[in-house]
Amino acid sequence: MATATTHGAREHARAQAGTRAEAMPVVPATDLPAPPDAAGPLVWAETVAGGGYTHRVLARGTELRLTDPQGDACAHLVLFADGRPWERLNVADTMKVQWNAYLTAGRLLLSDQGRVLASLLTDTAGGRHDALCGTSARALNAARYGDGAPHSATPAGRELLKLAAAKNGLQPRDLPPSVSFFQGVTVGDDGTLAFTGSGGPGGSVTLRAEQDLIVLLANVPHPLDPRAEYRCTPLEMVAWAAAPTAPGDPLWDATPEGRRAFLNTAEALTSRGIR
Repeated sequence: MATATTHGAREHARAQAGTRAEAMPVVPATDLPAPPDAAGPLVWAETVAGGGYTHRVLARGTELRLTDPQGDACAHLVLFADGRPWERLNVADTMKVQWNAYLTAGRLLLSDQGRVLASLLTDTAGGRHDALCGTSARALNAARYGDGAPHSATPAGRELLKLAAAKNGLQPRDLPPSVSFFQGVTVGDDGTLAFTGSGGPGGSVTLRAEQDLIVLLANVPHPLDPRAEYRCTPLEMVAWAAAPTAPGDPLWDATPEGRRAFLNTAEALTSRGIR
């Protein structure tokens, strides 16, 4: 179909209706079947290519599932309280408050206000995640792969997160360190970090938004990945409507520190008329 004229370009564009690429959002998300354990209808469904990024605002209580179908995704995640971006993910507090450096089911993602941004409900990826290293930087990728620009073949995670942040009114200085899912790191007795890689294809994690959240995500190789090639496979995401964690839920009382973080969150929400 000729696209040399405006009319031809319009007809060509309209002819693409219904065409699907491997990596793109599904709109509406309800066109996909919800997972069997989903409490409500899907509100977000998207596949993020390796070297790609995405962003979304999720309502409190929404559950978000990330899946690594091919075994080489690496989801670098940053969270902000929607409308209050100065309250954001704090990986240092996430680790020290919970006395644990490793992410898996039952852990909480905390802000520096001592509140819960999201809880980690399920983990079938064998705990192959990382809260220590953050994402890749442009200089690192340029040294390793020859380029780290956001629109290159080997984009750095921070460059992609800056694009996602800008689309939510945020600046590079607003970006805190991220957490990474599906590529693990362990700490040795001498403090050295060891890259443990992926737990294999098909692993997933499910997060629950405990406040209204801005979600930023880049799917790029982990900065400690030792492979010479830029290797990152697609990431699948689905989110559905649900309810936030409440008193009586086992997660609420799993640890004294977690209970205090949930109480801090509930108090802050209640003072703003949110129950």
